[in-house]
Amino acid sequence: MARKKTAVDFEQSLGSLQALVERLESGDLSLEESLAAFEQGVALTRDCQQALSQAEQKVQQLMENNGELRTEPFDGARE
Repeated sequence: MARKKTAVDFEQSLGSLQALVERLESGDLSLEESLAAFEQGVALTRDCQQALSQAEQKVQQLMENNGELRTEPFDGARE
């Protein structure tokens, strides 16, 4: 279940980030709204980068098992 939650969180974060970019590009936001949107975008970008990094670590674990396709426990808390 945790894998699905991470994928959903990534997709939601990416969708939110895309919406923020569209709002910022529209030019209809005040300076304060633009700064708040930018700050939120930075946080969403970090969330997406962390999810991608965890996925990359999982792929590496799968590939480093002497060519055998078996999984190992993954501690997503590592940074």
